[in-house]
Amino acid sequence: RQADGRKVLRSSIREFLCSEAMFHLGIPTTRAGTCVTSDSKVVRDIFYDGNPKSERCTVVLRIASTFIRFGSFEIFKPADEYTGRKGPSVNRNDIRIQMLDYVISTFYPEIQEAYSDSSIQRNAAFFKEITKRTARLVAEWQCVGFCHGVLNTDNMSIVGLTIDYGPFGFMDRYDPEHICNGSDNTGRYAYNKQPEICKWNLGKLAEALVPELPLEISELILEEEYDAEFEKHYLQKMRKKLGLIQLELEEDSKLVSELLETMHLTGGDFTNIFYLLSSFSVDSDPSELEDFLEKLTSQCASVEELKVAFKPQMDPRQLSMMLMLAQSNPQLFALIGTKANINKELERIEQFSKLQQLTAADLLSRNKRHWKEWLEKYRVRLQKETESVSDADAWNAHRVKVMNSNNPKYILRNYIAQNAIEAAENGDFSEVRNVLKLLENPFEEAEGFSEVKEEAEEEGATATAAACAQETRSRLPYCSKPPLWASELCVT
Repeated sequence: RQADGRKVLRSSIREFLCSEAMFHLGIPTTRAGTCVTSDSKVVRDIFYDGNPKSERCTVVLRIASTFIRFGSFEIFKPADEYTGRKGPSVNRNDIRIQMLDYVISTFYPEIQEAYSDSSIQRNAAFFKEITKRTARLVAEWQCVGFCHGVLNTDNMSIVGLTIDYGPFGFMDRYDPEHICNGSDNTGRYAYNKQPEICKWNLGKLAEALVPELPLEISELILEEEYDAEFEKHYLQKMRKKLGLIQLELEEDSKLVSELLETMHLTGGDFTNIFYLLSSFSVDSDPSELEDFLEKLTSQCASVEELKVAFKPQMDPRQLSMMLMLAQSNPQLFALIGTKANINKELERIEQFSKLQQLTAADLLSRNKRHWKEWLEKYRVRLQKETESVSDADAWNAHRVKVMNSNNPKYILRNYIAQNAIEAAENGDFSEVRNVLKLLENPFEEAEGFSEVKEEAEEEGATATAAACAQETRSRLPYCSKPPLWASELCVT
């Protein structure tokens, strides 16, 4: 992109809002200090499709204890045997020692103090700690449906923060294979791949720390600590999200996976389904259960939304050619596609075909059946909680409180960010302020929000007609499932 080093308004607003949103969700992150925009313009091809446009230059002040990353230690990489490329500081182990000493003594002082006599033990303790922090961080992401978008080693913080907000996205309809980055053609950074890719990045950090930490030590730490820490933290968080506060049972993991499977089958909104579950009553009668099922199914994807989600993405002639090529010339096919991508497209075609015959009533009936089956399992599990308590009302009040402080009502959905960006690009920053205010209290009903809105609108008196039209489009409550037009948004 001409290597001009300039950031634009669109990406700056997204980074500013999301880093603050993550902080208020309780997830380790860099912070946003200021966002300053100017009248200077720079040309960007947003979707890399040959349609560049001028955008306003903007600066975000980012705040963190350090911006050293895993990738910072890769400046010492020896020459690659295939490409011949090498790090700019190859063979400078003296600098690697200095960097490691600085990182550990400054950001992990308790480790420095505990292992001052042995650098290998100290470095191993540091690697173990960053392994655990990274595992916990990605577990937190998975529990709020956050997708980073570009998890390479240079986007991984050496102190375990969420860093570098680029083509991120919070998942709306639950899809374990959700890809938030429109330019991630292979799904390398898909939602369900995040834990695995972060572990891979830790492996690259381990390689970059040799010889200060022998690989046999760091690889053993990685295998012993990462998966166990991730699973432990993920399940602890999920128990809180489901209000399982009395007992820790082995079956809880299965209950969580069955919930996610039900969400997937029904196209449930990840954030809103979890938020709703706190109002589920263990003792509800059939009419109350029916009311609750209505609320749940209202957060599931409609036939129209599913048709958009499963719309085939390849031209039939292109698909036919790819299938023939896979059979006749596998080497050439490997250069332009993957079997996984072709299979996914074939699945999409099959699903799309089935949807043509599906009525709204059939879909609702099917969704209710799926949710009824899972809710019965959830009820049984909650009843086990009540067996060990003396005051059921106090237990329930505590359960609801725990759930409501772990299941956000508001997240930075792509369409909310896009509305704020479009208004700002027209000179009206009131919507950015509104959204920021909202994200500072993600777990609470936005009381007095209309007053904030009016105040902000007075400040944004310079809004153009286009911005006013945009404001009308965004009247949907901020906690709503996204409108149909949001499915067309693409972030690269």
